[in-house]
Amino acid sequence: MARPTKNREIQVQKPAQSLAHFQSKLGQDKDEEAGLLKPILLGAAALVAVGLLVGGWSTWRTSVIEKHEAALSALQLEVEGDGLTPLPAPEVEKRMKERLGRLDALVASAPSSCKAATAGLLSTWRLTLEGKGEPSSSKAEDAWGQLRLAQRSIALGRIQEARAQLDPLRAKATPAEPWAEAFWTSQLDADRLAGDRAQALKDVADYKARFKGRGDASAMESMLQSI
Repeated sequence: MARPTKNREIQVQKPAQSLAHFQSKLGQDKDEEAGLLKPILLGAAALVAVGLLVGGWSTWRTSVIEKHEAALSALQLEVEGDGLTPLPAPEVEKRMKERLGRLDALVASAPSSCKAATAGLLSTWRLTLEGKGEPSSSKAEDAWGQLRLAQRSIALGRIQEARAQLDPLRAKATPAEPWAEAFWTSQLDADRLAGDRAQALKDVADYKARFKGRGDASAMESMLQSI
């Protein structure tokens, strides 16, 4: 009767050894899966963090541009009026002089996409206050000079003189030219002065077709809303 008992003990021990082996292997598999899963989760978290960072930066940049455009538009309205009733040149120059410091500050704080146009407006104000000749008799040597003369004419309410400076530049006002953004800003300023919303809509459409995401369409849309 002793032998059957011994056999039964041996048969019980073998499954116990197999179970221990299975549990050990299962633990190893879990460790391997955890090791593979950890870098995947870290990578996904990194992608989410980058997405949030890019989205936050884009929102912040748009907000900065909108605030700058709003401040610049408000300043120009204070100087030039609503465009419906032309102001006497001496009154416009008086307002420019009183607000020159504010425009200086806007140039210093302007985002990169708006800096050229804002600096051009500052140059126009200074040119106007220094009284260097009349736009109709002045001759510019380059596109920047023509834009300054056009902006001066706009500031003084002289729409025809502004158009005379802007029209020759239109065909070349593409992303390849550093002055192109300033041109389209001046073009919409001229449309606003003339109260010509239909032309402003055409100008914004032309701008978008030429720049196709490379320019600041949101700033152009903001200017359009004021016309």
